[in-house]
Amino acid sequence: MTGPTDPAAKPDPTETERRIEALLFAAAGPLSLDDLARRLPEGSDVDKAVAGLQVRYAGRGVELVCVSDRWRFQTASDLAFLMTVEREEPRRLSRAAQETLAIIAYHQPVTRAEIEAVRGVQASRGTLDVLLELRLVRMRGRRRTPGRPVTYGTTDAFLEHFGLASLADLPGAADMRAAGLLSLDLPADFNVPTPGLSAPEEDPLEPGDDTPEFHMDFLGDPGDEGKGPAGAA
Repeated sequence: MTGPTDPAAKPDPTETERRIEALLFAAAGPLSLDDLARRLPEGSDVDKAVAGLQVRYAGRGVELVCVSDRWRFQTASDLAFLMTVEREEPRRLSRAAQETLAIIAYHQPVTRAEIEAVRGVQASRGTLDVLLELRLVRMRGRRRTPGRPVTYGTTDAFLEHFGLASLADLPGAADMRAAGLLSLDLPADFNVPTPGLSAPEEDPLEPGDDTPEFHMDFLGDPGDEGKGPAGAA
C-alpha cells in the first residue's frame, strides 16, 4: 500500500500544472513537452496539464501559447500596446558633420564646394543629408555664379539647439581661445568669419529646388571622407 507521498504514486494533476507553470515562467525560452517531462516526476500527464493551463490562462493578460511545438507564456496580443515605450534618443553628429555644421554657421551662405575648400577634404555622401534631416541646416538659395550652386545656411532649430539668440552670439576667436578650441600658434591677424557679412549675391530657391538634389553632389562612398578633392589620400 502506498501513501500519498510515496514516489511511486501517480503525480497529482494539480501539482503537475503548478510545476509546469513554474517551469514555463522561469524558462529563458519556449519549452517542448519533452523538456517539461524530463523535469517532472515519472508518469506526469504533461499533455493534460498544459491543456489545462492553456484554458485557465485564455483571455487573460498573459496567455500560454505554442510556438514551433514549444510552449511559453507571453503577453496577450491585444495588450501589446501597453509594452510600447516611446523615447527620444539623442543623435550624435560625426566629426565630419560637426565640422561641416561649423563651416556653414560661420560662412553662410556657403556652397558645397566652399565647404570642401575650407575643410580641405571631399565631403562624403550623407554628411549634409544628416544636417538637413535634423533641420540644423537648410538650402537657402542659388549663388549667382556659373552653375548656380545651391547655398546652405543654418536654421532657427540650430539657434535653439545651441541656445543662441542670433548668429551674432556665435563665439568669436577670443571666446574660442579661452575655451581651448583654437591653437595659440595661430597668426595674430586670424579672425573668425562673421556669418552673412559681405555675402555673395544669391537668388532665392525656385519651385522644386527644395527637393534634396544635393544627393547628386555626394556621389562618393562614405569611405571617401578624409580624401582630397581629387580623391587622393
